[in-house]
Amino acid sequence: MALLIRKRVLTRATASTNSEDDVPNLPTPLVPADSVAGRSLVIVIAIMTFLAALAAGAALLVADASAEWRREAGSEASVQVRPTPGRDIEADLKSAAEILQKTPGVREAQVYTKAESEALLTPWLGKGLDLTELPTPRMIVVKLDPKSRPDLESLRTELNFAIPSAVLDDHHIFVERLGDMSRAAVAVAVMIFILILVTMGIAVASATRAAVATNREIVEVLHIVGAADNFIAQEFQRRFLALGLKGALIGGAAAIAFFALAQMAARNWRATASADQMQAMFGDFALGAGGFAVILILAGAIAVLTGYLSQVTVFRHLRRLG
Repeated sequence: MALLIRKRVLTRATASTNSEDDVPNLPTPLVPADSVAGRSLVIVIAIMTFLAALAAGAALLVADASAEWRREAGSEASVQVRPTPGRDIEADLKSAAEILQKTPGVREAQVYTKAESEALLTPWLGKGLDLTELPTPRMIVVKLDPKSRPDLESLRTELNFAIPSAVLDDHHIFVERLGDMSRAAVAVAVMIFILILVTMGIAVASATRAAVATNREIVEVLHIVGAADNFIAQEFQRRFLALGLKGALIGGAAAIAFFALAQMAARNWRATASADQMQAMFGDFALGAGGFAVILILAGAIAVLTGYLSQVTVFRHLRRLG
């Protein structure tokens, strides 16, 4: 059987060196079409593609959520008016609201009641605490026009002159921290993505070397009789490209199904406290058409990378043969 395979492969190689148009259609390929190693490689590529797609999808979700956070935080400011002896806090609130409303770039100034201001302290102080005797600051939420933002420094100076106890916060520190956090999360996801690709590359290279070792006698005979290195390498490349495409499509489809199910689950759990926190962190798990397109492109790139790595590995082996 081995002699028959070798004879068929030699005939195919010789025909390819003489005329590429007259290559016979042989039933026995240089690289076996189905083997335990091939099936194992498909499983490995599918798992790696799934993990790489999860890392890429998580990076997209965090980046989109961070942009939404910063956009919302940057569209608002707040004014804190502290009660001081000898001043009427209600009058101070009214004066601050008038200054804010006449400032160009301010769309709305909402004065919080004493109960609403005290409710903002609940996450830190807990529920059921009587704050009536404490000098609780009063809050004014300011909606800013994103197309024509006001001069906040001038506004801060004007507020301090009219109401000394008023403090304007434009949330810039919070926005900067959100940006740093999102960039760190995206960087971690990218590092995980790169490590997954490197691991997959090592697996493909090892599988290619194993395939070459299995067919070592045939490869060496082909090389001795003058078969072009491109012909031998392309045989392996085509086979591993097919394996890579199969595994990448399985892994990519699994990743798309995972994100679709996560989005459906997030919609069903939206009313729970844990779901609200997850939505605040990652949005509503909606990748959208662009995110799914990225996963499909990633699957195609992994398939091409698999074929390319197998070709490079075979070329290195052939160079060692001289």
